[in-house]
Amino acid sequence: MGAHVSRNDFEWTYTEEPHASRRKEILEKYPQIKKLFGHDPNFKWIVLLMVLVQFTMFYIMKNQSWTMIFLVAYCFGGVINHSLMLAIHEIAHNLAFGHTRPMANRLLGMFANLPIGLPFSITFKGYHLEHHKYQGDEVLDTDIPTYVEAKLFCTTFGKFVWVLLQPLFYAFRPVFTYPKPPTLLEVVNVIIQLSFNGLVCYTLGVKVLVYMLAGSLMAMGLHPVAGHFISEHYMFRKGFETYSYYGCLNKITFNVGYHNEHHDFPFVPGSRLPEVKRIAAEYYDNLPQHHSWVAVLYDFIMDPEIGPYARIKRKHRGLST
Repeated sequence: MGAHVSRNDFEWTYTEEPHASRRKEILEKYPQIKKLFGHDPNFKWIVLLMVLVQFTMFYIMKNQSWTMIFLVAYCFGGVINHSLMLAIHEIAHNLAFGHTRPMANRLLGMFANLPIGLPFSITFKGYHLEHHKYQGDEVLDTDIPTYVEAKLFCTTFGKFVWVLLQPLFYAFRPVFTYPKPPTLLEVVNVIIQLSFNGLVCYTLGVKVLVYMLAGSLMAMGLHPVAGHFISEHYMFRKGFETYSYYGCLNKITFNVGYHNEHHDFPFVPGSRLPEVKRIAAEYYDNLPQHHSWVAVLYDFIMDPEIGPYARIKRKHRGLST
């Protein structure tokens, strides 16, 4: 089973999350960063192109062998779908059409959701914005693993399995730890997605449906682009709870690797986050950072000091108004 993790609890802190105070300090020194706020007018066209690429791939894959289905799903289709998931992350912050057109953002999110196969666009927004507002909160931040996960997957092999199953934990953890009544738009999202899945299966065959779903699931697990799930907030250096990555995979993930910058300035689209870092370099250059998401996955699995417990948590204080 490999080495047992050295931690037996999360890292508890009684300080506030660092991003709000750093945001205030940076804006006082560099008020020009406010000019970077707002939506990216090119973003919606990039999303449209990615969806059309996947639709084209559906026709290419419908008569392929099962081996080719899974190979292409892992190497190509899953990468596109993961990028679309991160497009939905951008959309959750209203960075496609701005805060004055919330419904346009939601509709684009449901459209970007189609090739992924798993209806999550609307639900993700609510949980993700609370992850920003209540980072580390033991109840409200559903990005943090549960005690059950941390206790079950506490060896080298266990962590390997946990990484493989990451998409399932991300999907079902909020349902068990912080359930919310479904909204009308969530129901619409599910109906649209399931109808689309049924249409794909009926017109193109089950192989294409498997290509969609398998790509999404594999690219959220043991896959280079999925390294960001762990790199963002797992404590690789004691006391630091958010980490940036400045490598080449940012080019296909809407710069999600610029994660300290993103949490400091969630109203800045991913395409402009490198400019935030350039302007306020002294605030980011000396923070612990990652240089490879593949190395992050390897270290998470192999290093006994890192595991599901390696997260900073805060006691729940209730919802603020």
